[in-house]
Amino acid sequence: MTLRGRGAIVGIGEVPTRRIYEGRSMYGLCAEAAGLAIADAGITKNDIDGLVTDGVALPPAIAEYMDIKPNFATGVSMQGASGATATMVATSAVSSGICNTVLVVMGNSRQDAERAGRAAGRGASGPSVRSEWEEPHGMAPGANTGYGLMYRRHIHEYGTTEEQLAKMAADQRFNALENENAVFNGQPISAEDVLNSRYINEPLKLLESVMPCDGAAALIITTPERAKNMRNKPAYVLGVGLKQGEANIWQRDKFTETPAVDSVRRALEMAGCTPSDIEFAEFYDCYTILAAMCIEDAGLVEKGEIGPFYEETDTTYKGSFPINTDGGQLSGGQPGLAGGFRHVIEGARQIMGKAGSRQVEKSDLCLVNG
Repeated sequence: MTLRGRGAIVGIGEVPTRRIYEGRSMYGLCAEAAGLAIADAGITKNDIDGLVTDGVALPPAIAEYMDIKPNFATGVSMQGASGATATMVATSAVSSGICNTVLVVMGNSRQDAERAGRAAGRGASGPSVRSEWEEPHGMAPGANTGYGLMYRRHIHEYGTTEEQLAKMAADQRFNALENENAVFNGQPISAEDVLNSRYINEPLKLLESVMPCDGAAALIITTPERAKNMRNKPAYVLGVGLKQGEANIWQRDKFTETPAVDSVRRALEMAGCTPSDIEFAEFYDCYTILAAMCIEDAGLVEKGEIGPFYEETDTTYKGSFPINTDGGQLSGGQPGLAGGFRHVIEGARQIMGKAGSRQVEKSDLCLVNG
């Protein structure tokens, strides 16, 4: 079975990403984003008969909060890939006829998370490979350790330099200057600023690392037939691919390779296109090094050539190959799992012609990676 062209994104909504929203709950932020997407699509909440969110938000609670009663509801828990996976699930739902119009929504409230952590006994961890066999022997918890090691290995194997990846962070900040929803909107930086920021885990630096934030994002997916009669130019889902990687990144057989090697290949095959057909891209970027490796693994550049690519290529929305046109997570912020979902939103926004001053010149075919 193929999902090629079987789902159409017809509405998008995004609550601006901010460091913190005092007194706002995750449910309230999600409901606001959902309302924006519903209004953008020109429908009402009564038209929603499907709901997909992340595993944390609990679909029944979101449905109750919004007073909707969908025929289909599920949660997706794929870490940073949750947004892209949720979009795939929603497309499958409308393609199969289970429902006609699906709301996909994700959000984050750091105050909610802190309260939940205190209630659960903050600091306690359940049994896992990581907690029992890795952390006691020096592998510090959190992502900084693993991605710093990946960065170091990429330097060792391919000669990638810190200067080259600093250009990535600077290009994305340039894009964020035209995005009022970005947490770092109005705060320009240069590659030199990135290089001068303090190390988080050498060679990984502060301005190459994502900032946890509050916010929410939502989209509406329906059938291509229904999309023809709706107000917006649709963004069609042409191909999808998923590959489950290791829960702990330091368990990978090859430290400089990501699951995008397989997932992107399958998505392109379903869409009937090649990497050279892609006009712009939105890549998951909790750290510069992860986005760098995913760009390579997607086949947009040869393995090990991401450094020279950034030296030679303008990846801003004005450039020859735009990447993370809203600033990505590095400059847009990471509102929980909605951080990765925002890449889907931005890809759709560009294709729908709604990106305003940062609208890319060629916006017919976008690759989104989670």
